[in-house]
Order: sequence, then C-alpha cells, then structure tokens
Amino acid sequence: MSASTFKAALIQMRTGVTPAANLDAAVKLIGEAKAAGADYVQTPEITNIFESNRERLFEKIAAEENDTFLAAMRELAKKLEIYLHIGSMAVRVSPDKAANRSFLIDPRGDIAARYDKIHMFDVEIGDGHSYRESRNYRPGDLAVLADLPWGRLGLTVCYDLRFPALYRALAEAGASFLAIPSAFTQRTGEAHWHVLMRARAIENGAYVLAAAQGGKHENGRDTYGHSLIVDPWGKVVAEAGQEPGIIVAEIDPAAVAKARTAIPSLQHGRRFEIIEPLAEPAQLHVVGRQ
Repeated sequence: MSASTFKAALIQMRTGVTPAANLDAAVKLIGEAKAAGADYVQTPEITNIFESNRERLFEKIAAEENDTFLAAMRELAKKLEIYLHIGSMAVRVSPDKAANRSFLIDPRGDIAARYDKIHMFDVEIGDGHSYRESRNYRPGDLAVLADLPWGRLGLTVCYDLRFPALYRALAEAGASFLAIPSAFTQRTGEAHWHVLMRARAIENGAYVLAAAQGGKHENGRDTYGHSLIVDPWGKVVAEAGQEPGIIVAEIDPAAVAKARTAIPSLQHGRRFEIIEPLAEPAQLHVVGRQ
C-alpha cells in the first residue's frame, strides 16, 4: 500500500424523514467534497432517514438489495471516483427489524465493506429523554476492517465510541484510521463528544474521522453536530459547527507511525487476571501510625 497522503472530507447533515430529500442533500454535499479534492468522503450515521416512529420508518426503508438510496450512492462513488463511506443507513433485515449499517463503497461503485452497529443506544439520559434503538434495530456482532490505498480503516458507528475495547481491537488488527460517523444528542455531545473522540485517537495512535448529524431535525430531535477529524496525537485538525456542510483535511499515514513510535502503547498492552475480593474484608494495617 502507498503511504502517501490523502484528503478526507466529512459530510455534516441534518437528515429528515424523507429519503429522497436526504439523498438530494447528500449528493450535493458529496459533490462539494469532491470539488474540494477529497479522495475519501464520509457521511454521518443514518444518512438515509432520521425517523423514530416505528411504523413510518418501516414504510420507507428497504432491504439492501432493493434500496434505491444505496444504489444511487454506488453510482455517485463510481461517477466521482472516490471512496464513499455511507456512515450508516437504516436497512431492513427482517419484517420487524432494521440494521444500522455502514457501507464503504469503492471508486468502481462496488461495496468494499459493510458494518452493522454493534452497540445499541438504549439509555435514559435524564430530563425526560430516553432512547431505545434496539426496538427497531438489530445489533451486529462483528468488528470490521477495510483496506484503503493509504492504510486500514476500522468501521464503527456513534454509540460504539463509548466502548474503547472495540477500538483497541481494531488498532491491534492494523487500523490507522477509525471511522465514527454519529448522531450524538445535543446533551451528550456537549458533555462528551470532544473528549471521547480525542481519547480514541490518542490511546490508539490513529486518526479519528467522525461525520455527524447536527441541529433540529424534522422529527424534533436535536443533534450536536461538530463533525471532527482528529490526528493520532489527539489534535483536532478540522471541525464543523452545527449547520450542514463539509470539512476537509489532509491525512498523513506517516503521522500514525510517528505517534505509535513515540507512545508504543499498542505494543505494551498486557493480558491480566482479575483477583476477586475476599469474602471478608482484610484488616487494614497502616504503618507509622499509632
């Protein structure tokens, strides 16, 4: 593989409830990214539809082989001759379940990799806000890597961010770039977005590429935005605000090797056993005190 640099672009969207309108918005922004010289373009989580109502969601999504949104994205990648990473789409996998699925499409329009989001966002975050992603979506169970001309990409989605063991496994398997397309809530984004993204980059010595949803959506949900490109030393090299648009940065695979040489934590990681606590607490003996 070539170690030359490449240009990555992240698409920030405010996806609505109508796939056709979302397709038009995505195509426009992806075209802007290509015009800016991007070789790799990533869209956010649930690019095709942002719909929480179960009945309406299943009326508008299709199985992968019948999905016109995906077919259009494949044609676009081929036309623009780019690696187009659909951060994720809702695709039907059974009569009552969808997958939150990433697609990496190569410049020939072929699907180079698929990844189904592993960790479901089933949480109560307070202030009356609760989310039950598993009600509509079936979780994946496989971590996925894909080879780009410039290095290896690890595919993840949004809530996966909070499970660092996944990223360590991807990095140990050779990932130089960690994709984390997302739709973070406004509340959790304000508190955790930047620190978690930078942590995943630093602890793995890898670039983090995180396209995001941002703003007030048609279904009433607020997302944080702030799409980020973070380098392997933890520096934010490109960041969006909350409006739809693109960010672009030059990605240098040599920076990955440099960071991992300076802090070789991937080599120093050790397996260890957990010792269970004693059935009865031991007496504490403090030396030097009477």
